[in-house]
Amino acid sequence: MYERRPDLRTNRISAGRPINLALSDRGWRGLEKVGIAEEVRKVALPMKGRIMHDINSQISYQPYGKEGQAIYSVSRGGLNCVLMDLAEKQGVEIFFNEKCDSVDLKKGNAIFENFETQKKTEVHADYLFATDGAGSAARLQLQLSTDRFQYSQQYLEHGYKELCIPPTPQGDFAMDPTALHIWPRGSFMLIALPNMDKSFTCTLFFPFDGENSFNALDTEEKMMTFFTKMFPDAVPLMPTLKTDYFENPACSLGIIRCFPWSYEDKLLLVGDAAHAIVPSTDKE
Repeated sequence: MYERRPDLRTNRISAGRPINLALSDRGWRGLEKVGIAEEVRKVALPMKGRIMHDINSQISYQPYGKEGQAIYSVSRGGLNCVLMDLAEKQGVEIFFNEKCDSVDLKKGNAIFENFETQKKTEVHADYLFATDGAGSAARLQLQLSTDRFQYSQQYLEHGYKELCIPPTPQGDFAMDPTALHIWPRGSFMLIALPNMDKSFTCTLFFPFDGENSFNALDTEEKMMTFFTKMFPDAVPLMPTLKTDYFENPACSLGIIRCFPWSYEDKLLLVGDAAHAIVPSTDKE
């Protein structure tokens, strides 16, 4: 397996891009079928309902199901670490810092470039499984080299930015950890999901342009005035808000569709490489 990023288990990847997963029954069924559900449960936290925070700091609770039912918060980094450990136990060898540069569909070869050494490696395989994301080099090769390959890409006017609510000075959760917290504000919202280290990963879904947008909140004063007005009960829990807001990127949200997802018996597109979607939209 050739992985673009460094080994998450030994390198601290800078924050700013991940949105926590909320695993529901469908997700657990998939994990159970491949026999790894119990390992993933060790890094998952149950969220029995959602807590809605209104603009006056009043909260309301909506359960996700019947008594004993829940969805589960899982950090993407934590999940990837578990999956890599399990893969290596099955004999998978993982090469890190390797960017897929191109794919030869006829030969079944892939060329990777190492970020650290800039060395290029040509790899031959009987089967290539391309999980190289929305910007897939393998999918691009299908677009350039095959006839009647269908492809579409659509961006939303909203993007997202990762923020954080750390543990309290006493080392505990700053809010109820058994719920998904949401600050709905019409055309934008803030959410927070609990983590194993008793922090919350927060995600601001926000327009790129307009009166209330990433481009409009371009100074600390503007940003803090806006957050204090719109998320009054969250701001006191976010001591690194200024740093997080201006250092973490505003990431785009897009939908990618393509077909076919395979080439003969040599290449298969998987995940975002085949069908990138956004967390929630009426355009899916």
